[in-house]
Amino acid sequence: MEHFVVSARKYRPQTFKDVVGQQAITNTLLNAIENNHLAQALLFTGPRGVGKTTCARILAKMINSDGTETGDEDFAFNIFELDAASNNSVDDIRSLTDQVRIPPQVGKYKVYIIDEVHMLSQAAFNAFLKTLEEPPKHCIFILATTEKHKIIPTILSRCQIFDFKRITVKDAKGYLKYIAEEQGVTAEDDALHIIAQKADGAMRDALSIFDRVVSFSGKNLTRQAVTENLNVLDYETYFTSTDLILENKIPELLLQFNNTLSKGFDGHHFIAGLASHFRDLLVSKTPETIALLEVGEQTKEKYLKQSQQASQEFLMQGINLANDCDLKYKTSKNQRLLVELCLMQLASITHDGEKKNSKHYIIPASYFRKKGITPIPVTKPVKAENVNTSAEAKTENKQTEKVVEKFQVNEPPKIVLKQDSKRSSGLSLKSIRAKKEHLIKQMDVVVDEEDLPKEPFTEDEFVKVWNQYIDKLTSDGQHNLASILSIDVPKVKGNIAHLEFPNATNKVELERQQYNLLGFIRKSLSNYDISLSISVNEVLEKKYAYTPQDKFDKLKEKNPNIDLLRKTFDLDV
Repeated sequence: MEHFVVSARKYRPQTFKDVVGQQAITNTLLNAIENNHLAQALLFTGPRGVGKTTCARILAKMINSDGTETGDEDFAFNIFELDAASNNSVDDIRSLTDQVRIPPQVGKYKVYIIDEVHMLSQAAFNAFLKTLEEPPKHCIFILATTEKHKIIPTILSRCQIFDFKRITVKDAKGYLKYIAEEQGVTAEDDALHIIAQKADGAMRDALSIFDRVVSFSGKNLTRQAVTENLNVLDYETYFTSTDLILENKIPELLLQFNNTLSKGFDGHHFIAGLASHFRDLLVSKTPETIALLEVGEQTKEKYLKQSQQASQEFLMQGINLANDCDLKYKTSKNQRLLVELCLMQLASITHDGEKKNSKHYIIPASYFRKKGITPIPVTKPVKAENVNTSAEAKTENKQTEKVVEKFQVNEPPKIVLKQDSKRSSGLSLKSIRAKKEHLIKQMDVVVDEEDLPKEPFTEDEFVKVWNQYIDKLTSDGQHNLASILSIDVPKVKGNIAHLEFPNATNKVELERQQYNLLGFIRKSLSNYDISLSISVNEVLEKKYAYTPQDKFDKLKEKNPNIDLLRKTFDLDV
């Protein structure tokens, strides 16, 4: 069997032009070599698999080449690689400093590449300080590490630091496409994109995954083969889940989640991926942010299509719910139920949205427009001086008056009992039934809210109308409600009148009667945006006299002779 070389070694870059995704660093090193401006101590830091050691080898080879060497010359005698993970003692560093003194036999420079330098011990770092600060002119140190924060500051201050970045999905996918062409592999764009995403910014990991998937599927690399081999959830799973959520199909959504779990996927992974899917849909709704969508071209079209079906409000609520479930997942004792509840809440967002927009008592005109019904607007009564005396105008005015009489809602209609009917108490079944019929009739009235008057008013004007209504209640014999309204003077802020009562009983009684009150105030002030805000302050309740002693104290404040009367006849309170 022929020896197999993994792609990460077979296609390791030999020049700076072949390095993927690190153009800023490679250009800096090239200019430093051409201008003879290269530091003697370099520190390459960054995530795994982004090209630190590769760039160090290329740099070591370039500074020793003078154009006369052969193409396969690697200057092995001048390049020394030291693994600091296994050679981290003081003795290893002392042996290194002894070798530094010997000049190179071939070439100009001796290059020492110390990989994983953060693994050196504290004593080894201290032993290396002097040599690193003042090395011989023929010696260059290149340190490489994935954890720069573990290196002592005295070492960092003696090095020229190069921060390697993660390789983007776009760059990794482009290089994988080149490798696939070199090996004669037919690969789908989405398949390469999934591999690049799974690599998480490391080119070495991307090449290792590529070799594994090619071994699984052969020369034809498909998206399905990649998702099956890497055990990742396909985009189709989230597209289907979102469609079921938008259609409010909770049973089908729970069955699909159960099917996902049966394939071996974790519920935490599923809900986190769903949140990312909602984020991608939100990004797809705006042309300026489509560039943030890191998916293949075929999948991008699906995202653009589905983003038109989901509103921005739905996606924002969906992201919040999914993210909240993600945060609670690890601490939950029933993790599957947590995810299922989240899915049911997601599927109920659009369903509940229609109910929340409905209004009580008066049906808005927009409701009828959605149903294809043209509502009849409420028109103001025609004044006598503007009425035309012609027969045709009279007929038109009569029709207008009928419409106004039918749809006028400035003052709520009253329930009028027939003369021959018997009086019934306020708690009788007949009166309760009449009130219900009255409310149902109010819901059938169509009002164009834009035509209602909204004239400004002052707080003094409001209080004046308030007192007029109290006088009206007193004259009608409703002394209980009149006394409740007299407890507090309303304070007006904008179109809202704020009231404060000592107990909840007063609040409930006023809320029951507020429709007639608001009708009187709105009509008197010609402003139909006025509303009430009623609160309960239990501190005020203590000010009222309930016990015999409280009542006696109140009477004594009004007439001090009461106390003299009590003492004279030795009366009890």
